[in-house]
Amino acid sequence: MKISIGENDFLDSFEHLWEKNLDENGVSKLNLFVLNINANSFDYSCLIKNIRDPMIDYSVSRKIKETYKQRPATLTYEAQKKFKNYINNTGELGELLLYCFLETHLNAPKILSKLELKTSTSMYVHGADGIHMLKLDNGNYQLLFGESKTIADLTVALRDAFDSIYEFKNEVNEVGKEKSGINYEKTLLYNNLDKEIFSEKERDFLKMIIYPSRERNFEVDDAFGIFIGYEIEMSDDDKKLPNSEFRKKLKEKISNDTIKRISYINKKIIDLKLFGHSFYIYIVPFTELDNNRKHIMKEITQWGS
Repeated sequence: MKISIGENDFLDSFEHLWEKNLDENGVSKLNLFVLNINANSFDYSCLIKNIRDPMIDYSVSRKIKETYKQRPATLTYEAQKKFKNYINNTGELGELLLYCFLETHLNAPKILSKLELKTSTSMYVHGADGIHMLKLDNGNYQLLFGESKTIADLTVALRDAFDSIYEFKNEVNEVGKEKSGINYEKTLLYNNLDKEIFSEKERDFLKMIIYPSRERNFEVDDAFGIFIGYEIEMSDDDKKLPNSEFRKKLKEKISNDTIKRISYINKKIIDLKLFGHSFYIYIVPFTELDNNRKHIMKEITQWGS
């Protein structure tokens, strides 16, 4: 089956500095993206423009999009309302950006709008940040569970992301909290496929992706998509550099900072015994992380209103 993937304008907001394998088999990959630079500053306005449409795809189900396909203004309002109500509780930009990277760069479409579940009064608020599927070159599939962290310190963000994945995989849960964990997540996904518009054939196929079946002639493995947003400082002296020198210096710093963390990432995978899973990691630096995160959120939730 084929699930349509959103427009790739989102990637126009960035320069892709590099992709590196995290292991010798190339099953896990680390991608470093940097926002476009304009006059020695990150171009947040370009990012805002290019995540408005994906915000709608992320926030509402295919069924709702179909309902309002002739009423784009109403669809925008419904998506903004749902997204704004949700982010008031978390303030996270990372979940939306992870969704965008998985859809556009990895070509791993979402199976279900998690926002449909997370904003329902009858559903939990924990669990993966999103669920996508990825078809591999060998014809097998991966069920991708999302984890995002936007924390100023890059090492702390990576640590918290992998610790969360460990707890999610092993269903570590504090007493009194809502149910969570990978098996519970699969059950929710299985039981809520009707929230999206799929044909009966497509639903049967997706159910085989989620759970093994005698009719399945392919393998499916659990994998993880990770978005890390961290803070980078730019001194006034750096900002006074000629544009070309500034870009070169900043990209070198970002690249070196990230490469230094590769050994730490591999150590976390070993220490937490997360062997056998593929990890698709996307790292993006921000200036004044908290302020710019709030600014971006405000712009995309008030646009058109």
